[in-house]
Amino acid sequence: MKLTKINGLPSQGVSHNAKIKKRVMVANGAVKNLVNHARAIFPPGEKTGSHRHEDMTEIFTCESGAGEIRVNDVGYVFSSGTTVVVEPGEVHEIINTGRADLVVTYMGVLAG
Repeated sequence: MKLTKINGLPSQGVSHNAKIKKRVMVANGAVKNLVNHARAIFPPGEKTGSHRHEDMTEIFTCESGAGEIRVNDVGYVFSSGTTVVVEPGEVHEIINTGRADLVVTYMGVLAG
């Protein structure tokens, strides 16, 4: 059994944009096939930048705030309660288009 309390975890920049801060709730290697499980906070105007992962599926859930998630150059409203699954090879980015922080919980799962 593993127990994590998010408020006690260190904050660190995400690899795509150091201004976006994350707290990793379950790290790579802690659970088979799970790359990570984390919460990221996007300040207004910040974005991850377009990228893709060939080896994992990512699952994003918007906890609060509002923004846009782009998958393969198609934009979708990303607001509280929305979950998006991005498959391996799909180009994606998240953009905070609102005036408040965009809070996103996400996980990566190895493909195959």
